Amino acid sequence: MLNAEAVSRAKTRHIEIAKPFDEDLGPLKLLPGIWKNTNAEVPFGWNCIALPFVTDPPPAGFNYRLMVNHYRETLQFFTADKGAPNRGIQRDAGGPSDLDQLVVALDYQQLVEQVAVDEFPKSGPDLASDKLADPGAAIHHEPGLFLFMTNHTTDGINIARLGTVPHGDSLLALGRFDAAVDIFDGPPDIPAVNGFPEGVMLPRDDTAGGANDVLTPLESPYMAPYKHFHDTPFFGTVPAGTAGFPGFNPVHPEELLRGALSDPGKVKRTTRLDMTTSATEAAGILNIPFIVKHANATSMNATFWIMELDEPGVGDEPKLVMQYLQVVMLDFFPRRDGIPGLIGWPHVSINTLEKVANVEQDAEVLTSDEY
Repeated sequence: MLNAEAVSRAKTRHIEIAKPFDEDLGPLKLLPGIWKNTNAEVPFGWNCIALPFVTDPPPAGFNYRLMVNHYRETLQFFTADKGAPNRGIQRDAGGPSDLDQLVVALDYQQLVEQVAVDEFPKSGPDLASDKLADPGAAIHHEPGLFLFMTNHTTDGINIARLGTVPHGDSLLALGRFDAAVDIFDGPPDIPAVNGFPEGVMLPRDDTAGGANDVLTPLESPYMAPYKHFHDTPFFGTVPAGTAGFPGFNPVHPEELLRGALSDPGKVKRTTRLDMTTSATEAAGILNIPFIVKHANATSMNATFWIMELDEPGVGDEPKLVMQYLQVVMLDFFPRRDGIPGLIGWPHVSINTLEKVANVEQDAEVLTSDEY
């Protein structure tokens, strides 16, 4: 029993540099170390985001722009905090007794830099003159924690992610890890993602087909930014015409993950970590007032697939490759389908990373031995 073993090892809280394949970390044991895009100039990171933006009034304009990024990333998991206690009381027929939950936490730091960017409609006469569009510009920074709840779980929830973003957002995402299901042989089967916003479909007209006869997304004039990148996918720094590379299409943003592995047959085993802010009412996202007012981040679903390959990697480890698919919903503008509320715009990020190093034991990381 993984939980019982982890509990027995974590009776005393200890903070240390995270070690790979440490059984105390439970489902998180493959994460410690430094992960990067191994080709920094033509990396595997892509995202799309719709942003409020003044254009001509609809239907001629959209009042939003769709931005696509090609990016490189460094993702570090460096400190393990083992045995953080949550105190409670169990009440039963025999009277109350102490009930302590023990949590293992793994620090992470994520840094994302763009290598290319495009948008439709254009936010200015020359996007290339915008300093925010420079190659190497930082576009995301996120410190946080991955958690493994070793015992006394609620509703099967035993993993979590705590993250903070400098825009003014903080999140708690929860997951239910089941080794019998979430550790499997071979590479993952990447699920399809609907890249279209929710709440924009309108009937074709007032007479034909009734209320259920709606325009398909790419038929709607309001979806012209999505049609633009569907018809002319974004290639970033990948040379146009590269064999087997279709470009990044925000209508089907997950597609590039499926072709990112050079040799899927070398994947021996995959561990899946699936977490969402919609797991329970306890999870969610909190934002500063400006974000709530203008483009409120309301939910996040993220899946990480960590793959062990049949070839050598860092030190004595097998080669480790990570893929992730993350969807954050941003709510802004009234829905256009007759349902109350705001349109939900998916901000989708995908990447394929390789573990390139471990955190050295003499690294300057604060541990409990230094207190």
